[in-house]
Amino acid sequence: MPSRPSLLYVTDPVYPAQGRRYGDEDILLSSRLRTDFRIALCHPLDATSLMDRFDAVVVRNSGPVLHYQDQYEDFRTRATAHGVRVYNPLTGRADMAGKQYLLDLTRDGHPVIPTVESPQDLHRLPEAAQYAVKPKAGADSVGLSFVTRRELADRAQAAPAPEGLVQGPDLLIQPRIDFRYEVSFVYVDHTFQYAVHAPDPDRRWALEPYAPTDADLAFARRFIEWNGLDHGIQRVDACRTRDGDLLLVELEDLNPYLSLDRIDDPTRDAFVDALKTSLHRFLGAGEG
Repeated sequence: MPSRPSLLYVTDPVYPAQGRRYGDEDILLSSRLRTDFRIALCHPLDATSLMDRFDAVVVRNSGPVLHYQDQYEDFRTRATAHGVRVYNPLTGRADMAGKQYLLDLTRDGHPVIPTVESPQDLHRLPEAAQYAVKPKAGADSVGLSFVTRRELADRAQAAPAPEGLVQGPDLLIQPRIDFRYEVSFVYVDHTFQYAVHAPDPDRRWALEPYAPTDADLAFARRFIEWNGLDHGIQRVDACRTRDGDLLLVELEDLNPYLSLDRIDDPTRDAFVDALKTSLHRFLGAGEG
């Protein structure tokens, strides 16, 4: 009987993720993968020193990389240099490369929350009561603040930034959208798996299953195709505006939380099967 391929499964099970249980999800998923693969779990800070002993590295709920940015960049550099297979592959154009993609998508006219990177570009954004200002390398609402248009206009004219306002070139500015709810679409490779949504805008992670329309799926697919990853798990996060449109909030292609505890058993089983198939295909393709 051939040996099962080995996977280094990267997770930070004790990271205090609000509304999410990293450890529970990764224990469940890694245990299901064990039927097809030999699995070892490790903290993201240990991945670089261990990765060359395995057939592939699977990055899962590893937490925001801004907390260990230097180590993450070292991991990427060494994995690429040594041909280590990393799943998701490190060629993603979305969150794994920072938030620049929100600026690029805005510039190219995609249905995304309008985003600029300087108070001097405020004229390019629609009028709003408040604006979200956050670091371009941010995640999990770290460094997020809400300010008025006047505060941003003052920032564009003044030398020092108002107290508490992110400054410098590495920031993003977006209008604060009055949305009806948020919805997430989960894909394995380019195949849709399931969707969940948060009916209450104030409770982002109080999720329920969501039945997407054809138009919803067409919206999500355009971003999966834009990203161009042949293998991997991606989550397309969007908000439903008061006018009924969807706008992209985030394209998570590094370590998307999957909310597996919010979907039914058949849907979860189908997802796990799709993930196993994808991993076998990924290993067979020899993609790094």
